[in-house]
Amino acid sequence: MQILIIEDEPRAANQLQNILKRCGFEYQLLDIIDTVEDAVLWFQKDTVPDLVFMDIQLADGLSFEIFQKIDVEAPIIFTTAFDQYAIQAFKVNSIDYLLKPIQQDELDNALNKFKKSNKPTVQPAILKQLLSSMQTTNHREGILVKEGNGFVQIRISDLLYCYSQESITFGVTSSKRHIIDETMDQLFSSLDHDQFYRINRGQIISKHAIQKIDSYFNHRVKLSIANPRDQEFIVSRPKTSDFKKWMNK
Repeated sequence: MQILIIEDEPRAANQLQNILKRCGFEYQLLDIIDTVEDAVLWFQKDTVPDLVFMDIQLADGLSFEIFQKIDVEAPIIFTTAFDQYAIQAFKVNSIDYLLKPIQQDELDNALNKFKKSNKPTVQPAILKQLLSSMQTTNHREGILVKEGNGFVQIRISDLLYCYSQESITFGVTSSKRHIIDETMDQLFSSLDHDQFYRINRGQIISKHAIQKIDSYFNHRVKLSIANPRDQEFIVSRPKTSDFKKWMNK
């Protein structure tokens, strides 16, 4: 069984492989891909795998964008940390979906469904509609942050940037750093992607906070951000091209 893993977080890709082994699933790993762009190139030149495990949020965008650029004939099991992403559509248009962190019994069920499915493939037209609806979803205007023993709400528009440190998510405004009781994945999925960009795994920036953009080592760019608080803001190489397009919107 030849499989392809499309996942931008190495730890998650390794975890998936370990659970596959514990499930007794025999496979040959063809590749691990972490961007929409590289996935499109891979499908254009390589053999169609027997099964694809595809994360939804990749280094340079949503994996649904792959279907806007190329037809994918392989069966797909989606993996996602975002349970708000129209999960029922995944069940219709893929073998199954797995909510992160992936559990062995859920993976077992997905693999059994795959074995009985006669290898159905996704329906690209419906996935494109799903992507379009996600891009036009209304986004939250406020967010709860910790204060003392409780919480207060701040406006999303006041956020300059967010970052993760030692598994804690912080949101920074012009005057203060706040603790946000959400993962970076959960937070970014709920933000307006026209106004916020995830420049790497650990940082999300607001467009209005960017003061300057400089060229940086290895074809990356470095950002000057308001109230940096000892943070460096370097756009990861896979995202640099997409970041420039985002800035031009």
